[in-house]
Amino acid sequence: MDLHHLTQNPGRPSYKVRWSKVELGELRETLILITNGLHARGYGALGSRARMRRGHRLDASLVIAGVRLEDEGRYRCELINGIEDESVALTLRLEGVVFPYQPSRGRYQFNYYEAKQACEDQDGRLATYAQLYQAWTEGLDWCNAGWLLEGSVRYPVLTERAPCGGRGRPGIRSYGPRDRKRDRYDAFCFTSALAGHVFFVPGRLTLSEAHAACRRRRAVVAKVGHLYAAWKFSGLDQCDGGWLADGSVRFPITTPRPRCGGLPDPGVRSFGFPQPQQANYGTYCYSE
Repeated sequence: MDLHHLTQNPGRPSYKVRWSKVELGELRETLILITNGLHARGYGALGSRARMRRGHRLDASLVIAGVRLEDEGRYRCELINGIEDESVALTLRLEGVVFPYQPSRGRYQFNYYEAKQACEDQDGRLATYAQLYQAWTEGLDWCNAGWLLEGSVRYPVLTERAPCGGRGRPGIRSYGPRDRKRDRYDAFCFTSALAGHVFFVPGRLTLSEAHAACRRRRAVVAKVGHLYAAWKFSGLDQCDGGWLADGSVRFPITTPRPRCGGLPDPGVRSFGFPQPQQANYGTYCYSE
């Protein structure tokens, strides 16, 4: 961001620039960095990866190294002199994929905080409404309602049908704000491009044998978010069910065909959560 966008003259040494991140759904801002033009100080985990670009004397652009999923969101840059402070807000958006998630116990098991943790456990984070909307425009059609980062509960419908809210226009159906501790739904998670690589190991393995097979290859059993990212960004197409770290069995399809799940659209198919001792599947491994 160039300070020419602000009306005050930042050339005086009394001015400071303050960068913060607006935490969606938590009604607070997290301080990232403060600079007086000569010296800058970072704050918190994000501040340790942030610096000023300093392309020229009026350049107040923030540079973030090693961008992570949690870095997406709204940022505020303030020009401070104690009298006529000004600020601008900018949004960082990551390209990614939204996936619905429920545990082995079945649907509607998560309160908001459990849903948030479940997404993080699968190499993701709770999706925002904007991310769910984008996924709906790209074909996501799902009947079960899930938590979003803002604290609302929604589900995307492309084709109206009785089990999915009955008649009505296609769109994002909403349950509105819910009690974050008491109410229970599924989760819509968001993940982005992989730092590593997902690959399939064939065989008839139990879940424990799947972990051992990945370890022998200096890898770990992939998480659900890993598989979705590999499908979305690397075009992973494998017509074989494989164990994932949460105990589910899934497979990614980029080119639909009759003997690979039978559905007409690309996607990640699921066999649910078989018994861990069941030796019928290969496994998907993840290595960095």
